[in-house]
Amino acid sequence: QVQLVESGGDLVQPGGSLRLSCAASGSIFSIYAMAWYRQAPGKQRELVATITSSGSTNYASSVKGRFTISRDNAKNTVYLQMNSLKPEDTAVYYCAVQYSSYWGQGTQVTVSS
Repeated sequence: QVQLVESGGDLVQPGGSLRLSCAASGSIFSIYAMAWYRQAPGKQRELVATITSSGSTNYASSVKGRFTISRDNAKNTVYLQMNSLKPEDTAVYYCAVQYSSYWGQGTQVTVSS
């Protein structure tokens, strides 16, 4: 069993940065591949980034070079560092255990001037 709690979402101007955190409860966090998704109103959920238990990462083309996913297994936490933010990055961001039904509650990121 895993519980996920996202935090760090905010209103930020274009070009700004945010760091999202996802804190996981459970004793086996380190074995899970983790993912960040996002969903804007009226749009499909989009896979943003993934990170395996060994630290291998993948990114959607829309965020590659701007976002960085990382994890700290000692803290049971996965992060999404978001730089050079654009208005089209506006969405609710969710973390999840990849290939599972474990989801966080989401955190709102709004990029606007």
